[in-house]
Amino acid sequence: MDPRGVRVHSRPARLLARLLVLAVASAGALALAPAPDARADSIRDLQYWLDEYGISEAWQVTRGAGVTIAVIDSGVDATHPDLAGAVIGGTDVSGRGADDGTRPVSGTGRTHGTMVASLAAGRGSGPTSGVIGAAPAASLLSISLAFGSGERSADAQVAEAVRWAVDNGADIISLSLTRNTLGWPESWDDAFGYAEERDVVVIAAAGNRGSGTESVGAPATMPGVLAVGGVDRSGVASDNASSQGITIGVMAPSEQLVGAVPGGGHALWQGTSGATPIVAGIAALVRAAHPELDAANVIERILRTARPATPTVPDPLYGYGLIDARAAVGANVAPVASNPLGSLAEWVVVHRRADADTVAADLPPAREPIARGSVANDPLADARPAIAAAAPVLPVVGLLLGLVLLVVGAVVAGAVQFARRTPSE
Repeated sequence: MDPRGVRVHSRPARLLARLLVLAVASAGALALAPAPDARADSIRDLQYWLDEYGISEAWQVTRGAGVTIAVIDSGVDATHPDLAGAVIGGTDVSGRGADDGTRPVSGTGRTHGTMVASLAAGRGSGPTSGVIGAAPAASLLSISLAFGSGERSADAQVAEAVRWAVDNGADIISLSLTRNTLGWPESWDDAFGYAEERDVVVIAAAGNRGSGTESVGAPATMPGVLAVGGVDRSGVASDNASSQGITIGVMAPSEQLVGAVPGGGHALWQGTSGATPIVAGIAALVRAAHPELDAANVIERILRTARPATPTVPDPLYGYGLIDARAAVGANVAPVASNPLGSLAEWVVVHRRADADTVAADLPPAREPIARGSVANDPLADARPAIAAAAPVLPVVGLLLGLVLLVVGAVVAGAVQFARRTPSE
């Protein structure tokens, strides 16, 4: 039993799909069932980050109304009391979920999407009870996917989900998953590039050491994507519920979290899966408070107002620092002309297409004989002029060489005959 009189039991949290996994910490989640003497607001009391990270203060300006967050995950239970009225649409890209994305799928990870959604835009079950998200007035889109043996390509599901989210009005996309590789497929170039073109803020989990992710993986390594790492209750980078990488933008709470689970319950959990929707909710507060800002400037505000954890900014472990919702919403931040985290479109030009374009430029016209093309890389190119200049004298040299050989042959034959003579001769 928990000291508060709450019954707990272990629930697995890691879900592999080829290389793509939900970014929950391996320590898992603990389901909470209120004991008879548990106070009605005990769940809300567990949400320490609301005050410690400036979220409650930011609510004095806005609670995120008018902003839509797409949760690409295992599906969201829209019937949960804490999420009543939050989910306004959705879809399924796994082939196993509900058409509107509100039937949790993914086997052992089926609770994941509902927990994520509650931390982004949960309403709570009452004024002081249940889980309330960082942007409790924002709307949610639920896009369900499933990873694992026998499922559709995880890469294809994510690409389809991102495009659907953009086409259906998402202002922010929250991705609590990682590919566990620095790189990503070209299908993601198109999908995430589409989000970039349409001015959508994309936020992704850095992953967790406890789940086997030692360093940040895609989509958190993609240019323009805001990567979220995790800290413990004291604000120190989490050993198990975060990972390390130079692409980390900000840090948010990833330990001692509580979230809503399908069926009306709650669970304690940890991981950057929880840190990510908290930041997504704060991004929704910024967009609601500053509707004139594009995605680049929303991200700029979040980065520039973060509380640095070390003298080095950005830091390879902490990025720009710990998220600060109050400052992100209310501080004066100079505008920028481009995303401080880079441009995926520019990256694609340099890393996907530049080599192909160079090769194409060096090739001769299609109707020209290939032999007449450039010889810049031909090791014999410098020798060919000398060979061509010597060509007219080659027959003469050959004739003289033949005569020399005849003379030598005659001399050798004479010497042999001399050696064979006997004394009697």
